[in-house]
Amino acid sequence: MRHLEVFQAVAHANDGNRASGTPGYRGSMDYVLGRLRAAGYAPRVQTFSFPFFREVRPATVAAGGTQLAAEDVAVMTYSGSGTVTAPVQAVDTTGEPGAGTSGCAAEDFAGFPAGSVALLQRGGCSFADKAAAAQAAGASAVLIFNTGLPGEEGVVTGTLGTPGVVTVPVVGLSHAAGRALLGADEVTVTVEAVSEQRETSNVLAETGTGNPERTVMVGAHLDSVPEGAGINDNGSGSAAILAVAEALAGRVTENRLRFAWWGAEEFGLLGSRHYVADLKANDPAALAAVALYLNFDMIGSPNYGRFVYDGDGSAFGPDVSAEAPAGSAAIEAAFHAHFGSVGLASGETEFSGRSDYGPFIAEGVPAGGLFTGAEGIKTAEQAALFGGRAGVGYDFCYHARCDDLSNIDVQGLDEMTDAAAAVILRFATSTGDVEGVGRQLRTAAAPALPVTVDQGHGPSNAAEEKRAR
Repeated sequence: MRHLEVFQAVAHANDGNRASGTPGYRGSMDYVLGRLRAAGYAPRVQTFSFPFFREVRPATVAAGGTQLAAEDVAVMTYSGSGTVTAPVQAVDTTGEPGAGTSGCAAEDFAGFPAGSVALLQRGGCSFADKAAAAQAAGASAVLIFNTGLPGEEGVVTGTLGTPGVVTVPVVGLSHAAGRALLGADEVTVTVEAVSEQRETSNVLAETGTGNPERTVMVGAHLDSVPEGAGINDNGSGSAAILAVAEALAGRVTENRLRFAWWGAEEFGLLGSRHYVADLKANDPAALAAVALYLNFDMIGSPNYGRFVYDGDGSAFGPDVSAEAPAGSAAIEAAFHAHFGSVGLASGETEFSGRSDYGPFIAEGVPAGGLFTGAEGIKTAEQAALFGGRAGVGYDFCYHARCDDLSNIDVQGLDEMTDAAAAVILRFATSTGDVEGVGRQLRTAAAPALPVTVDQGHGPSNAAEEKRAR
Protein backbone atom coordinates (compact mmCIF):
# COMPACT_ATOMS: atom_id res chain seq x y z
CA MET A 1 0.00 0.00 0.00
CA ARG A 2 2.92 2.36 0.58
CA HIS A 3 3.99 1.77 -3.00
CA LEU A 4 0.47 2.52 -4.21
CA GLU A 5 0.41 5.73 -2.19
CA VAL A 6 3.51 6.86 -4.09
CA PHE A 7 1.99 5.91 -7.46
CA GLN A 8 -1.08 7.97 -6.53
CA ALA A 9 1.10 10.95 -5.56
CA VAL A 10 3.03 10.66 -8.83
CA ALA A 11 -0.22 10.71 -10.83
CA HIS A 12 -1.56 13.65 -8.81
CA ALA A 13 1.57 15.64 -9.64
CA ASN A 14 1.43 14.74 -13.35
CA ASP A 15 -1.94 15.51 -14.92
CA GLY A 16 -3.68 12.72 -13.04
CA ASN A 17 -2.13 9.74 -14.86
CA ARG A 18 0.92 7.50 -15.21
CA ALA A 19 0.58 6.66 -18.91
CA SER A 20 3.61 5.57 -20.91
CA GLY A 21 5.31 8.44 -22.68
CA THR A 22 4.29 10.95 -19.98
CA PRO A 23 6.04 12.44 -16.92
CA GLY A 24 3.72 10.35 -14.72
CA TYR A 25 5.17 7.16 -16.13
CA ARG A 26 8.71 8.45 -15.75
CA GLY A 27 7.97 9.28 -12.09
CA SER A 28 6.60 5.78 -11.50
CA MET A 29 9.64 4.24 -13.16
CA ASP A 30 12.07 6.35 -11.13
CA TYR A 31 10.35 5.25 -7.92
CA VAL A 32 10.61 1.55 -8.84
CA LEU A 33 14.26 1.98 -9.84
CA GLY A 34 15.04 3.71 -6.55
CA ARG A 35 13.40 0.99 -4.46
CA LEU A 36 15.18 -1.76 -6.40
CA ARG A 37 18.59 -0.14 -6.00
CA ALA A 38 17.97 0.40 -2.30
CA ALA A 39 17.18 -3.32 -1.98
CA GLY A 40 20.48 -4.26 -3.62
CA TYR A 41 19.40 -4.95 -7.21
CA ALA A 42 21.12 -3.55 -10.31
CA PRO A 43 18.04 -2.78 -12.41
CA ARG A 44 18.17 -2.30 -16.17
CA VAL A 45 16.10 0.13 -18.21
CA GLN A 46 15.09 -1.02 -21.70
CA THR A 47 13.91 1.92 -23.83
CA PHE A 48 11.79 1.68 -26.97
CA SER A 49 9.58 3.93 -29.10
CA PHE A 50 5.85 3.47 -29.48
CA PRO A 51 2.83 5.18 -31.05
CA PHE A 52 1.30 7.45 -28.39
CA PHE A 53 -2.28 8.67 -28.54
CA ARG A 54 -4.30 10.68 -26.07
CA GLU A 55 -7.66 12.34 -26.48
CA VAL A 56 -7.33 15.67 -24.69
CA ARG A 57 -11.07 16.37 -24.77
CA PRO A 58 -13.97 14.22 -25.98
CA ALA A 59 -14.66 14.61 -29.69
CA THR A 60 -17.86 16.43 -30.69
CA VAL A 61 -20.02 16.44 -33.82
CA ALA A 62 -22.79 18.99 -34.34
CA ALA A 63 -25.30 19.60 -37.14
CA GLY A 64 -27.94 22.31 -37.42
CA GLY A 65 -26.87 23.77 -34.10
CA THR A 66 -27.46 20.47 -32.26
CA GLN A 67 -24.59 18.44 -30.86
CA LEU A 68 -24.76 14.66 -31.10
CA ALA A 69 -24.99 12.80 -27.80
CA ALA A 70 -21.63 11.89 -26.31
CA GLU A 71 -22.47 8.17 -26.38
CA ASP A 72 -22.93 8.37 -30.17
CA VAL A 73 -19.44 9.81 -30.83
CA ALA A 74 -15.95 8.31 -30.39
CA VAL A 75 -12.65 9.53 -31.80
CA MET A 76 -10.64 6.96 -33.73
CA THR A 77 -7.25 6.16 -32.17
CA TYR A 78 -4.48 8.03 -34.07
CA SER A 79 -6.97 10.50 -35.55
CA GLY A 80 -5.75 13.92 -36.58
CA SER A 81 -6.84 16.98 -34.60
CA GLY A 82 -8.72 20.16 -35.40
CA THR A 83 -12.13 21.79 -35.75
CA VAL A 84 -13.82 21.58 -39.14
CA THR A 85 -17.10 23.16 -40.22
CA ALA A 86 -18.05 22.05 -43.72
CA PRO A 87 -20.78 20.44 -45.84
CA VAL A 88 -21.28 16.74 -45.16
CA GLN A 89 -21.08 14.35 -48.10
CA ALA A 90 -22.22 10.73 -47.90
CA VAL A 91 -19.98 8.29 -49.79
CA ASP A 92 -21.45 5.14 -51.36
CA THR A 93 -24.07 4.57 -48.65
CA THR A 94 -27.80 5.01 -48.18
CA GLY A 95 -27.54 4.40 -44.44
CA GLU A 96 -29.55 1.19 -44.54
CA PRO A 97 -28.33 -1.56 -42.18
CA GLY A 98 -25.58 -3.60 -43.78
CA ALA A 99 -21.82 -4.00 -44.17
CA GLY A 100 -21.07 -2.57 -47.59
CA THR A 101 -17.83 -1.16 -48.95
CA SER A 102 -18.47 2.54 -48.41
CA GLY A 103 -15.24 4.46 -49.03
CA CYS A 104 -13.08 1.40 -49.69
CA ALA A 105 -12.26 2.27 -53.31
CA ALA A 106 -10.94 5.45 -54.88
CA GLU A 107 -13.85 5.46 -57.33
CA ASP A 108 -16.27 5.81 -54.41
CA PHE A 109 -15.03 9.40 -54.18
CA ALA A 110 -15.60 10.33 -57.82
CA GLY A 111 -16.99 13.86 -57.81
CA PHE A 112 -16.39 14.28 -54.06
CA PRO A 113 -16.40 18.02 -53.22
CA ALA A 114 -12.97 18.81 -51.80
CA GLY A 115 -13.13 20.31 -48.32
CA SER A 116 -16.32 18.45 -47.39
CA VAL A 117 -16.72 16.10 -44.44
CA ALA A 118 -16.91 12.49 -45.69
CA LEU A 119 -19.71 10.38 -44.16
CA LEU A 120 -18.92 6.68 -44.53
CA GLN A 121 -20.48 3.46 -43.29
CA ARG A 122 -18.47 0.70 -41.61
CA GLY A 123 -17.63 -2.43 -43.60
CA GLY A 124 -15.57 -3.81 -46.46
CA CYS A 125 -12.12 -2.56 -45.43
CA SER A 126 -10.24 -1.14 -42.48
CA PHE A 127 -11.01 2.21 -40.89
CA ALA A 128 -7.50 3.33 -41.87
CA ASP A 129 -8.16 2.51 -45.53
CA LYS A 130 -11.46 4.39 -45.50
CA ALA A 131 -9.99 7.44 -43.80
CA ALA A 132 -6.90 7.53 -46.03
CA ALA A 133 -9.01 7.30 -49.18
CA ALA A 134 -11.27 10.10 -47.95
CA GLN A 135 -8.30 12.29 -47.08
CA ALA A 136 -6.76 11.65 -50.51
CA ALA A 137 -10.04 12.79 -52.08
CA GLY A 138 -9.84 16.08 -50.20
CA ALA A 139 -12.04 15.39 -47.18
CA SER A 140 -11.49 17.83 -44.32
CA ALA A 141 -12.78 15.30 -41.75
CA VAL A 142 -14.12 11.75 -41.78
CA LEU A 143 -17.17 10.31 -40.00
CA ILE A 144 -17.64 6.52 -39.98
CA PHE A 145 -20.94 5.18 -38.68
CA ASN A 146 -21.82 1.64 -37.65
CA THR A 147 -23.47 -0.95 -39.90
CA GLY A 148 -26.77 -1.13 -38.02
CA LEU A 149 -26.67 -4.92 -38.11
CA PRO A 150 -27.49 -6.78 -34.85
CA GLY A 151 -24.79 -5.97 -32.32
CA GLU A 152 -23.42 -3.17 -34.47
CA GLU A 153 -25.90 -0.41 -33.78
CA GLY A 154 -23.84 1.53 -31.22
CA VAL A 155 -20.92 3.88 -31.62
CA VAL A 156 -17.94 2.66 -33.65
CA THR A 157 -14.67 2.62 -31.72
CA GLY A 158 -11.53 1.74 -33.58
CA THR A 159 -7.97 2.52 -34.57
CA LEU A 160 -6.23 3.91 -37.64
CA GLY A 161 -3.21 1.75 -36.86
CA THR A 162 -0.41 4.27 -36.43
CA PRO A 163 0.11 8.02 -35.93
CA GLY A 164 0.49 10.37 -38.86
CA VAL A 165 -1.06 8.26 -41.62
CA VAL A 166 -4.30 10.25 -41.47
CA THR A 167 -4.00 13.87 -40.36
CA VAL A 168 -7.64 15.01 -40.54
CA PRO A 169 -10.14 14.38 -37.70
CA VAL A 170 -11.65 10.88 -37.87
CA VAL A 171 -14.64 10.06 -35.66
CA GLY A 172 -16.80 6.97 -35.21
CA LEU A 173 -20.58 7.27 -34.87
CA SER A 174 -23.50 5.07 -33.95
CA HIS A 175 -25.69 3.84 -36.78
CA ALA A 176 -28.54 6.15 -35.74
CA ALA A 177 -26.26 9.19 -35.60
CA GLY A 178 -24.84 8.43 -39.04
CA ARG A 179 -28.31 8.08 -40.57
CA ALA A 180 -29.36 11.37 -38.98
CA LEU A 181 -26.48 13.18 -40.69
CA LEU A 182 -27.49 11.93 -44.16
CA GLY A 183 -29.95 14.81 -44.36
CA ALA A 184 -27.68 17.44 -42.84
CA ASP A 185 -26.24 20.30 -44.88
CA GLU A 186 -23.27 21.17 -42.70
CA VAL A 187 -21.48 19.64 -39.72
CA THR A 188 -18.88 20.79 -37.22
CA VAL A 189 -16.38 18.15 -36.14
CA THR A 190 -13.95 18.82 -33.28
CA VAL A 191 -11.11 16.53 -32.23
CA GLU A 192 -8.43 17.57 -29.76
CA ALA A 193 -5.86 14.80 -29.39
CA VAL A 194 -2.14 14.06 -29.31
CA SER A 195 -0.94 11.44 -31.78
CA GLU A 196 2.81 10.90 -32.17
CA GLN A 197 5.77 8.60 -31.63
CA ARG A 198 7.17 8.71 -28.08
CA GLU A 199 9.71 6.83 -25.98
CA THR A 200 9.03 4.70 -22.92
CA SER A 201 10.83 1.94 -21.04
CA ASN A 202 10.65 -1.42 -19.33
CA VAL A 203 12.36 -1.91 -15.97
CA LEU A 204 14.12 -5.26 -15.38
CA ALA A 205 15.84 -6.60 -12.28
CA GLU A 206 17.05 -10.06 -11.38
CA THR A 207 18.44 -11.90 -8.41
CA GLY A 208 22.14 -12.58 -8.19
CA THR A 209 21.72 -16.24 -7.33
CA GLY A 210 19.91 -19.17 -8.87
CA ASN A 211 20.36 -21.14 -12.06
CA PRO A 212 20.12 -18.74 -15.02
CA GLU A 213 19.18 -21.67 -17.24
CA ARG A 214 15.92 -21.90 -15.27
CA THR A 215 14.85 -18.28 -15.03
CA VAL A 216 11.49 -17.55 -13.47
CA MET A 217 10.11 -14.28 -14.88
CA VAL A 218 7.61 -12.21 -12.90
CA GLY A 219 5.90 -9.25 -14.56
CA ALA A 220 3.33 -6.49 -14.23
CA HIS A 221 2.66 -3.47 -16.40
CA LEU A 222 3.60 -0.19 -14.79
CA ASP A 223 1.66 2.18 -17.02
CA SER A 224 -1.87 3.49 -16.57
CA VAL A 225 -4.32 4.59 -19.24
CA PRO A 226 -4.20 8.34 -19.98
CA GLU A 227 -7.62 8.76 -18.34
CA GLY A 228 -6.50 8.13 -14.77
CA ALA A 229 -3.92 7.12 -12.17
CA GLY A 230 -4.36 3.38 -12.77
CA ILE A 231 -3.93 2.41 -9.13
CA ASN A 232 -5.69 -0.94 -9.60
CA ASP A 233 -4.79 -1.18 -13.32
CA ASN A 234 -2.01 -1.77 -12.81
CA GLY A 235 -0.45 -0.11 -9.81
CA SER A 236 -1.70 -3.12 -7.84
CA GLY A 237 0.33 -5.69 -9.75
CA SER A 238 3.37 -3.40 -9.97
CA ALA A 239 3.33 -2.72 -6.22
CA ALA A 240 2.86 -6.41 -5.42
CA ILE A 241 5.85 -7.65 -7.39
CA LEU A 242 7.96 -4.76 -6.09
CA ALA A 243 7.15 -5.84 -2.53
CA VAL A 244 8.02 -9.45 -3.38
CA ALA A 245 11.28 -8.39 -5.05
CA GLU A 246 12.25 -6.40 -1.97
CA ALA A 247 11.42 -9.33 0.32
CA LEU A 248 13.52 -11.73 -1.78
CA ALA A 249 16.51 -9.41 -2.20
CA GLY A 250 19.66 -11.24 -1.17
CA ARG A 251 17.87 -14.56 -0.66
CA VAL A 252 19.52 -17.62 -2.18
CA THR A 253 17.18 -19.53 -4.51
CA GLU A 254 17.66 -22.54 -6.74
CA ASN A 255 16.42 -20.70 -9.85
CA ARG A 256 17.12 -17.20 -11.12
CA LEU A 257 14.30 -14.68 -10.61
CA ARG A 258 13.80 -11.83 -13.06
CA PHE A 259 11.24 -9.12 -12.33
CA ALA A 260 9.80 -6.90 -15.07
CA TRP A 261 7.73 -3.73 -14.97
CA TRP A 262 6.38 -3.28 -18.50
CA GLY A 263 5.78 -0.02 -20.34
CA ALA A 264 3.05 0.70 -22.90
CA GLU A 265 0.87 -2.29 -22.03
CA GLU A 266 -2.18 -0.10 -22.40
CA PHE A 267 -1.15 0.65 -25.99
CA GLY A 268 -1.14 -3.04 -26.95
CA LEU A 269 1.30 -5.06 -24.76
CA LEU A 270 4.12 -3.12 -26.40
CA GLY A 271 6.68 -3.38 -23.60
CA SER A 272 6.48 -7.14 -23.18
CA ARG A 273 6.29 -7.60 -26.96
CA HIS A 274 9.44 -5.53 -27.39
CA TYR A 275 11.26 -7.50 -24.69
CA VAL A 276 10.37 -10.91 -26.09
CA ALA A 277 11.09 -9.86 -29.69
CA ASP A 278 14.46 -8.45 -28.67
CA LEU A 279 15.41 -11.70 -26.91
CA LYS A 280 14.24 -13.78 -29.86
CA ALA A 281 16.27 -11.73 -32.32
CA ASN A 282 19.42 -11.07 -30.29
CA ASP A 283 19.66 -13.68 -27.52
CA PRO A 284 17.53 -16.76 -28.29
CA ALA A 285 19.41 -18.76 -25.64
CA ALA A 286 18.21 -16.32 -22.97
CA LEU A 287 14.64 -16.69 -24.20
CA ALA A 288 14.99 -20.47 -24.07
CA ALA A 289 16.24 -20.16 -20.49
CA VAL A 290 12.94 -18.59 -19.33
CA ALA A 291 11.29 -21.53 -17.60
CA LEU A 292 7.99 -19.76 -17.00
CA TYR A 293 6.36 -16.36 -16.80
CA LEU A 294 4.04 -15.18 -14.00
CA ASN A 295 1.77 -12.19 -14.70
CA PHE A 296 -0.02 -9.93 -12.20
CA ASP A 297 -2.42 -7.47 -13.77
CA MET A 298 -5.24 -5.90 -11.70
CA ILE A 299 -5.13 -7.73 -8.37
CA GLY A 300 -6.88 -5.20 -6.11
CA SER A 301 -10.30 -4.73 -7.74
CA PRO A 302 -12.89 -3.23 -5.36
CA ASN A 303 -15.50 -5.93 -6.11
CA TYR A 304 -12.90 -8.63 -6.58
CA GLY A 305 -12.81 -12.29 -7.42
CA ARG A 306 -9.82 -14.57 -6.88
CA PHE A 307 -9.22 -15.55 -10.48
CA VAL A 308 -6.40 -17.69 -11.84
CA TYR A 309 -5.53 -17.84 -15.54
CA ASP A 310 -7.02 -20.99 -17.09
CA GLY A 311 -3.73 -22.56 -18.11
CA ASP A 312 -5.10 -26.06 -18.67
CA GLY A 313 -7.89 -24.90 -20.99
CA SER A 314 -10.58 -26.70 -19.01
CA ALA A 315 -12.84 -23.72 -18.31
CA PHE A 316 -12.86 -22.03 -21.71
CA GLY A 317 -12.91 -23.44 -25.21
CA PRO A 318 -10.35 -22.82 -27.95
CA ASP A 319 -12.47 -19.96 -29.35
CA VAL A 320 -11.70 -18.02 -26.14
CA SER A 321 -8.41 -19.35 -24.82
CA ALA A 322 -5.05 -19.02 -26.49
CA GLU A 323 -2.93 -22.12 -27.05
CA ALA A 324 -1.52 -23.10 -23.65
CA PRO A 325 2.18 -23.97 -23.68
CA ALA A 326 3.10 -27.16 -21.83
CA GLY A 327 3.51 -26.39 -18.13
CA SER A 328 0.84 -23.68 -17.93
CA ALA A 329 -1.54 -26.16 -16.28
CA ALA A 330 0.97 -26.74 -13.48
CA ILE A 331 1.18 -22.99 -12.87
CA GLU A 332 -2.61 -22.74 -12.65
CA ALA A 333 -2.65 -25.70 -10.22
CA ALA A 334 -0.01 -24.03 -8.03
CA PHE A 335 -2.18 -20.95 -7.53
CA HIS A 336 -5.30 -23.00 -6.80
CA ALA A 337 -3.29 -25.12 -4.36
CA HIS A 338 -2.16 -22.02 -2.48
CA PHE A 339 -5.68 -20.66 -2.17
CA GLY A 340 -6.93 -24.05 -1.02
CA SER A 341 -4.18 -24.28 1.59
CA VAL A 342 -5.36 -21.04 3.23
CA GLY A 343 -9.07 -21.86 2.96
CA LEU A 344 -9.94 -19.43 0.15
CA ALA A 345 -12.07 -20.22 -2.90
CA SER A 346 -10.61 -19.45 -6.31
CA GLY A 347 -12.06 -19.33 -9.82
CA GLU A 348 -10.64 -19.10 -13.31
CA THR A 349 -10.35 -16.41 -15.94
CA GLU A 350 -9.70 -16.81 -19.63
CA PHE A 351 -6.19 -17.51 -20.85
CA SER A 352 -6.73 -15.26 -23.84
CA GLY A 353 -3.29 -13.71 -24.28
CA ARG A 354 -4.67 -10.23 -23.56
CA SER A 355 -2.13 -9.20 -20.97
CA ASP A 356 1.65 -9.27 -20.85
CA TYR A 357 1.88 -13.05 -20.75
CA GLY A 358 0.65 -13.05 -24.38
CA PRO A 359 4.06 -12.53 -26.05
CA PHE A 360 5.59 -15.23 -23.84
CA ILE A 361 3.04 -17.93 -24.61
CA ALA A 362 3.37 -17.08 -28.30
CA GLU A 363 6.98 -18.31 -27.97
CA GLY A 364 5.98 -21.44 -26.05
CA VAL A 365 6.89 -20.19 -22.57
CA PRO A 366 4.57 -21.63 -19.88
CA ALA A 367 2.66 -18.86 -18.15
CA GLY A 368 0.05 -18.09 -15.54
CA GLY A 369 -0.98 -15.47 -13.06
CA LEU A 370 -3.74 -13.70 -11.17
CA PHE A 371 -6.54 -11.26 -11.96
CA THR A 372 -9.34 -9.84 -9.80
CA GLY A 373 -11.64 -8.63 -12.59
CA ALA A 374 -12.20 -5.58 -14.76
CA GLU A 375 -15.50 -4.38 -16.25
CA GLY A 376 -17.17 -7.81 -16.20
CA ILE A 377 -20.19 -8.38 -13.95
CA LYS A 378 -19.91 -10.45 -10.77
CA THR A 379 -22.46 -13.26 -10.55
CA ALA A 380 -24.45 -14.20 -7.45
CA GLU A 381 -22.48 -17.42 -7.21
CA GLN A 382 -19.20 -15.53 -7.27
CA ALA A 383 -20.44 -13.06 -4.65
CA ALA A 384 -21.32 -16.00 -2.38
CA LEU A 385 -17.78 -17.38 -2.73
CA PHE A 386 -15.69 -14.20 -2.81
CA GLY A 387 -17.92 -11.64 -1.13
CA GLY A 388 -18.80 -8.32 -2.72
CA ARG A 389 -21.83 -7.31 -4.76
CA ALA A 390 -23.51 -9.40 -7.43
CA GLY A 391 -24.77 -7.71 -10.57
CA VAL A 392 -22.11 -4.99 -10.73
CA GLY A 393 -18.63 -4.84 -12.19
CA TYR A 394 -15.53 -6.21 -10.50
CA ASP A 395 -13.92 -2.80 -11.04
CA PHE A 396 -16.46 -0.09 -11.78
CA CYS A 397 -13.58 2.40 -12.22
CA TYR A 398 -11.87 0.31 -14.89
CA HIS A 399 -9.92 2.60 -17.28
CA ALA A 400 -11.52 5.66 -15.65
CA ARG A 401 -10.35 8.68 -13.67
CA CYS A 402 -11.73 7.17 -10.46
CA ASP A 403 -9.16 4.32 -10.54
CA ASP A 404 -7.34 5.95 -7.63
CA LEU A 405 -6.21 4.82 -4.20
CA SER A 406 -9.81 4.55 -3.00
CA ASN A 407 -10.46 1.96 -5.76
CA ILE A 408 -8.37 -0.74 -4.03
CA ASP A 409 -9.85 -3.50 -1.87
CA VAL A 410 -7.06 -3.92 0.68
CA GLN A 411 -8.15 -7.39 1.78
CA GLY A 412 -8.31 -8.63 -1.79
CA LEU A 413 -4.91 -7.12 -2.59
CA ASP A 414 -3.48 -8.79 0.51
CA GLU A 415 -4.88 -12.20 -0.46
CA MET A 416 -3.64 -11.95 -4.03
CA THR A 417 -0.20 -10.64 -3.07
CA ASP A 418 0.20 -13.52 -0.61
CA ALA A 419 -0.68 -15.93 -3.43
CA ALA A 420 1.80 -14.22 -5.77
CA ALA A 421 4.57 -14.41 -3.17
CA ALA A 422 3.88 -18.08 -2.39
CA VAL A 423 3.88 -19.20 -6.03
CA ILE A 424 6.88 -17.07 -7.00
CA LEU A 425 8.86 -18.61 -4.15
CA ARG A 426 7.64 -22.09 -5.08
CA PHE A 427 8.97 -21.83 -8.61
CA ALA A 428 12.12 -20.04 -7.48
CA THR A 429 12.76 -23.21 -5.49
CA SER A 430 11.82 -25.72 -8.20
CA THR A 431 10.35 -25.68 -11.69
CA GLY A 432 10.17 -29.47 -11.87
CA ASP A 433 6.39 -29.64 -12.28
CA VAL A 434 6.53 -27.17 -15.18
CA GLU A 435 9.41 -28.74 -17.08
CA GLY A 436 9.09 -31.86 -19.16
CA VAL A 437 5.31 -32.14 -19.12
CA GLY A 438 3.24 -32.91 -22.19
CA ARG A 439 0.93 -30.38 -23.77
CA GLN A 440 -2.20 -30.14 -21.68
CA LEU A 441 -5.31 -31.55 -23.34
CA ARG A 442 -8.36 -29.33 -23.43
CA THR A 443 -11.45 -30.99 -22.00
CA ALA A 444 -15.13 -30.31 -22.32
CA ALA A 445 -15.61 -30.34 -18.55
CA ALA A 446 -15.85 -26.91 -16.98
CA PRO A 447 -15.24 -26.05 -13.32
CA ALA A 448 -17.91 -24.58 -11.11
CA LEU A 449 -16.74 -21.03 -11.75
CA PRO A 450 -15.98 -20.28 -15.41
CA VAL A 451 -15.35 -16.55 -15.58
CA THR A 452 -15.96 -15.26 -19.08
CA VAL A 453 -14.65 -11.80 -18.29
CA ASP A 454 -12.86 -9.74 -20.92
CA GLN A 455 -9.54 -8.94 -19.32
CA GLY A 456 -9.62 -5.68 -21.21
CA HIS A 457 -5.94 -5.16 -21.87
CA GLY A 458 -3.70 -5.37 -24.85
CA PRO A 459 -5.73 -6.84 -27.69
CA SER A 460 -5.36 -10.30 -29.10
CA ASN A 461 -4.82 -10.51 -32.86
CA ALA A 462 -8.54 -11.07 -33.36
CA ALA A 463 -9.46 -8.12 -31.17
CA GLU A 464 -6.87 -5.91 -32.88
CA GLU A 465 -8.35 -6.82 -36.27
CA LYS A 466 -11.85 -6.04 -35.02
CA ARG A 467 -10.80 -2.62 -33.73
CA ALA A 468 -9.26 -1.82 -37.11
CA ARG A 469 -12.46 -2.68 -39.00
